[in-house]
Amino acid sequence: MNRDEIKGRTESIKGKMKQAAGDLADDDQLRDEGVVDEAVGDTRETIGRGRRKVGEAIEDLGDKLKR
Repeated sequence: MNRDEIKGRTESIKGKMKQAAGDLADDDQLRDEGVVDEAVGDTRETIGRGRRKVGEAIEDLGDKLKR
């Protein structure tokens, strides 16, 4: 996992916690913030996963070229 994946997952979890807190407190604004945080986190994690996979593909290509 790279930094973007970790930060994305953390942001997503934070968003889920805000949503739960908003539901418990009947606070629509807090719940909406949680939804946004979760979406941002999921997006960042996906971008991080893509970057990692591209990096791995480049490394594999480099290994094949060295042979």
